[in-house]
Amino acid sequence: MEWIKWLGAVMLLMGAFSLLVSAIGLLRMPDVYNRVQTGTKASTLGAIVSFIGVGLYQYENWGDGNWVGRVLVLIIFILLTNPVSSHVLMRAAYFMKVPLTKLTKTDKLKEDINNNIVKEPENE
Repeated sequence: MEWIKWLGAVMLLMGAFSLLVSAIGLLRMPDVYNRVQTGTKASTLGAIVSFIGVGLYQYENWGDGNWVGRVLVLIIFILLTNPVSSHVLMRAAYFMKVPLTKLTKTDKLKEDINNNIVKEPENE
């Protein structure tokens, strides 16, 4: 089953490339909101593809049920926590009045706050 190892190695390279794109995106994006979004999407994809690649590369150890289960738990954990944490970071930055880039055309959250759809947090 040498082809499974090759597939695992290719997926590891794809995951590393996605993480590299994420790092470059963090440097190139104009404001904190774009940086958080770029970092979250690419790092989530990169980590998941890398974990799957490691799982395929180590297919001889599939007899150890704990190993596969742990990788699945890590993937689920990343899928659940990365989007939530990025959302919380962006909302905190927005309500701390971190400025948007001048290239931003619309601000839907501001519209929702003005229309009383979303309530702005009170200072404590």
